[in-house]
Amino acid sequence: MSVQSTGTLTVVVLAGGRSSEHEISISSGESVREGLLAAGHEVVWVQIDEDGAWRAGDERLAMMPGEGLLESDVVFPVLHGPFGEDGTVQGLLETLDVAYVGAGVAASAVCMDKVLFKQLMHAAGDVPQVEHVGIDEERWRRDGAAAEAEVRRLGLPVFVKPAHLGSSVGIVKVAAWEELGGAVEAALLHDARVIVEATAGGIEVECAVLGRTRSERDAHGAEALASAPGEIVLVGEWYDFHAKYAPGGMELRVPARVSEPVAVRLRELALRAFAHVGCEGLARVDFFVDGDRVLVNELNTMPGFTPTSVYAKLMEHAGVPYAELVDRLCHLALERHERVRAHRH
Repeated sequence: MSVQSTGTLTVVVLAGGRSSEHEISISSGESVREGLLAAGHEVVWVQIDEDGAWRAGDERLAMMPGEGLLESDVVFPVLHGPFGEDGTVQGLLETLDVAYVGAGVAASAVCMDKVLFKQLMHAAGDVPQVEHVGIDEERWRRDGAAAEAEVRRLGLPVFVKPAHLGSSVGIVKVAAWEELGGAVEAALLHDARVIVEATAGGIEVECAVLGRTRSERDAHGAEALASAPGEIVLVGEWYDFHAKYAPGGMELRVPARVSEPVAVRLRELALRAFAHVGCEGLARVDFFVDGDRVLVNELNTMPGFTPTSVYAKLMEHAGVPYAELVDRLCHLALERHERVRAHRH
């Protein structure tokens, strides 16, 4: 699975951002920087402050359309949440005409919106999902009783989430219906759209997806590969922010304790979801598994790259060590940029 490097690249690692996941992004970016240096590349650190300013060192950047970014070969946007993972920064990088790692504008926007992602999977018709209800703030203010009645059909407990945040930020577990209104209001502090999900049961399982280079696609026929499924073994009650990022908050068991047919099904569904939304480069697909029942929950287009993050561990188990992983993602970005520029617009 080794990818031959085509020489030293100058890579802008873009981290921080305006979302509540700013510090997580910084931590992810630092790990990516170390991985790129280990792979033999030159790294330029660009940080997006919480006020939205882009800085390289002490210098505040000014960017011009079509002129790239700091004469880099590729940008690695290790950004989580709104204003980074939702297509906004991807659109800016497209305007700058620079190669960048990860999903494009449309796929980033769709996957960042948990409600829209589920609607797309439903339209595809071949991706089983967790039952859910989407609630926009305007609807909640106008007719909260009707929205609550729809949610009650999911049964208890339910999980209330901001639709556009990751890393389990703003999630509330509701065990009694009198708690629902407060949970929705808390989520609306983060987002104008809320998703309420039924409890799926079973175990939480994740698959890492990695795109294939052009030569690999020619040899294997598939545009991406999926890792063996990894099982999230929780220390606490559910997979909250602490479990994801605190040392010892959870254990990743690879391979997951599922039957071989279920493991095959998980990998197939991960690749199917990746293809349906038009993802490129990488993704982490999250599932609930209860016996032979498999449900897709979310697709993350820029999963965490911290030392405790699942994506890199799954890829390492698949035979792609960290330095090779970030190197491969940069070359995938360059291939896509070359392919896109070949088209007339």
